[in-house]
Amino acid sequence: MRQDPVTALIAVRHEIDTACRDAGRPAGSVTLLAVSKTYDAEAIEPVIAAGQRAFGENRVREAIAKWPPLRERNPGLELHLIGPLQSNKARDAIALFDAIHAVDRSSLCAVLAKEIQKQGRMPLMFVQVNTGAEPQKAGVLPEQADTFIADCRRSHDLVVSGLMCIPPVDEAPAPHFALTAEIAKRNGLELLSMGMSSDFAMAIRFGATHVRIGTAIFGRRA
Repeated sequence: MRQDPVTALIAVRHEIDTACRDAGRPAGSVTLLAVSKTYDAEAIEPVIAAGQRAFGENRVREAIAKWPPLRERNPGLELHLIGPLQSNKARDAIALFDAIHAVDRSSLCAVLAKEIQKQGRMPLMFVQVNTGAEPQKAGVLPEQADTFIADCRRSHDLVVSGLMCIPPVDEAPAPHFALTAEIAKRNGLELLSMGMSSDFAMAIRFGATHVRIGTAIFGRRA
């Protein structure tokens, strides 16, 4: 039996509030991104009606197909790109998204900076850090993060607001969250996109400002 996403959303919100309280953080200091990838407008509408305003999508093309009409019907929605971004999709990404969590190479920075200037839109930019140095995963290696962030700022005039990480599935997430928070602190970055359905409470302990939760709200994808 498929779970009710609205009931699940309420439970997740409660868990986030509890995690914030346990970490000594104020209520409202964490943005819940409801990860709606692969779900159609019919599945997303009840979650919007329940007051959810920030959503995460993995693919630009999928987001283009479903979000413009959803936003027209529901003003004030916030859309975050949390999946890898190809340079040839940068124009559409800047036009559609309010935040991009996958900045990870100089060539992409150059294209993003060009589109920001051309379109006059400036989404939040998160540098993705590959904390586990996994070859199949996007992201800047931790030892290269400081140099990369400086290059984003100096060479491309790109405003970096935060970091994003996805810990390896077979490792404890805490050291990866701690490492990401440490890199952010020494680079003066306030935003941390960390934590998913299975580990968001721990991510909040380490300072996450954005948690990306799909399964715990919408259920397991086919």
